[in-house]
Amino acid sequence: MASQRVELIQKRLESELSPDSLKIVDESHLHVGHAGSREGKGHFKVVISTHQFQGISLIERHKLVYGALASLMETDIHALSIETHIP
Repeated sequence: MASQRVELIQKRLESELSPDSLKIVDESHLHVGHAGSREGKGHFKVVISTHQFQGISLIERHKLVYGALASLMETDIHALSIETHIP
């Protein structure tokens, strides 16, 4: 299930943001027993670099990532840590 979620996240971010580099880490095992874990959702870290971040604030970068993953936030993702870069 976890690898399927990572693949879903990857596909969404690649489709929406065309990253130059993308790393997704499933950190769910660090949060066993937390609310999201009990609900069956996961904790993930995304490190992403894309030209689409050029000239926009950190908050706007995060909004782009959350926008790409919006539906997964309702079904598969409980918590998301985001690190953004410009290539």
